[in-house]
Amino acid sequence: MSSLEKPFAITLEVGSSRANHTGSWRTERPEYVRLTAPCGGACPASEDVQQWLYHAEEGAYEQAFRKIMERNPFPAICGRVCYHPCETACNRVQLDEAVGINSVERFLGDQAIAGGWSSPAPAAASGRRVLVIGAGPSGLSAAYHLALLGHAVTVRDAAPAAGGMMRYGIPKYRLPREVLDAELARIAALGVQFQLGRNVSDVISEQLEGRFDAVFLAVGARLGSRTNIPAGSAAKIIDALSLLRDMEDDAAGPPLLGRRVAVYGGGNTAMDAARTAKRLGAEDAVIVYRRTRDRMPAHESELEEALQEGIQVHWLTTIKQADAGRLTVERMELDEHGFPQPTGQFDELQADTLVLATGQQTDLSLLEGVSGIEQEDGVVKVDHNLMTGHDGIFAGGDMVPAERTVTVAIGHGRRAAHGIDRWLRGAPDTATGEPEGSASHTGVGPAPQPVEVPFERLNTWYYSDAPKTVREQLDAVRRSSTFDEVVLGLDESTALFEARRCMSCGNCLACDNCYGVCPDNAVIKLSRGGAYAYEIDYDFCKGCGLCVQECPCGALEMQPELI
Repeated sequence: MSSLEKPFAITLEVGSSRANHTGSWRTERPEYVRLTAPCGGACPASEDVQQWLYHAEEGAYEQAFRKIMERNPFPAICGRVCYHPCETACNRVQLDEAVGINSVERFLGDQAIAGGWSSPAPAAASGRRVLVIGAGPSGLSAAYHLALLGHAVTVRDAAPAAGGMMRYGIPKYRLPREVLDAELARIAALGVQFQLGRNVSDVISEQLEGRFDAVFLAVGARLGSRTNIPAGSAAKIIDALSLLRDMEDDAAGPPLLGRRVAVYGGGNTAMDAARTAKRLGAEDAVIVYRRTRDRMPAHESELEEALQEGIQVHWLTTIKQADAGRLTVERMELDEHGFPQPTGQFDELQADTLVLATGQQTDLSLLEGVSGIEQEDGVVKVDHNLMTGHDGIFAGGDMVPAERTVTVAIGHGRRAAHGIDRWLRGAPDTATGEPEGSASHTGVGPAPQPVEVPFERLNTWYYSDAPKTVREQLDAVRRSSTFDEVVLGLDESTALFEARRCMSCGNCLACDNCYGVCPDNAVIKLSRGGAYAYEIDYDFCKGCGLCVQECPCGALEMQPELI
């Protein structure tokens, strides 16, 4: 130790006996905090987005992948089909553009598939057995988390292959089947048993015959809503869900739709049906929608991709009559409240096939005669643990009142799995139905209220402009004739760039700003292995607040001095 270092070390040891300490000057003191980034708070699967982005930007891709897998077993799938509400909530959108969270998640998911990375090891066997009815995103997520918790899980589904609407409702150009199969294989590797091609018509009988301790219902919304349109005997009318489901039947071959196809509806399913018709050879694929673009329930990205592929949209139009080769449509106009009203003006629209995409319903017939289960508006009532009114029977996904997306369903599966685990073990209930330390935005029951960091709390002077990386897309010519994936992924350099755009909202990123600007040398640098990178020596901090002002991520706040 040098002669210059030794006196400094001695003065730290005596601490409060130093004559020039300034702690008594304070009325407020800075404190390090750990707050919630808005991206994680908006994730329906409750992913710790900021934490896995941190690992990703360090190049620790497998560690980032495993952080995602704590909450979501489908990063490669969600990186393709999730509508990324995390990016809508991202604070960076107020600086330049949101961090490309979804694209980085896809990159990590693809890295995991290429590298053969496995799921975590399950806990010791509990001796309990759980039946999952439905092999869609909610049922598969529940099976994954239940298996990790040590329970024996059996998944039953009427379809010949697992995946639910991910396989039978999302076209291959959005979700390649090799990606879907690779992520499903990880769940099977945990010991989950799949019994496919098996329709369940009586829940109680299935539970008793199989001696299952609990049941999770996740049958999904696989029935198309009925629309009463007068039609001639020769009119060809099919349901959009049937069209998309038939695309998975290799034996039957692709459906024959004709040269002119009209799709009635305005949701994401309508977009998929029209784009599929175009790929099947339709020269004209037209979407008929009774409202205006701003009222369309389809996500903007889905509509934009459809328009790029030559799909036409007839706004403020409704179908009055369907006949062979043609439709009679009526023009609508908005009233003073913004609702469409008929005008009495009619046109003809040439169409060889009419595809109905006016909504989806859940088949709840398997619940007939089950005591305690309440139904309302085609869904099942559940508590905050996603348990129905019948003890030991839980439900999630499209069966319960919530937004119908893959990521919401995945969040339901995890939430139900932990609720089932607590119920099986007789553990105390929680206020939210979530395991400790998690956040839930799955749309069912009360959600915790995390302290999220607003944009105004960040010191964005330290962040240079770095616009979001735009993912490349397949050429329009190839998109209209093949089912090749349309939106392409990032390479390693662009994925790293996107991850490093994260501003670490509300959590210390060890940038040394506080350490460097403190005029009193009151900030002490710690080893990176601890919970925090720094601590404050309050004997010498005079409460000037410079460290708080200069913290780029809002991880410091001033608190009233304790007396």
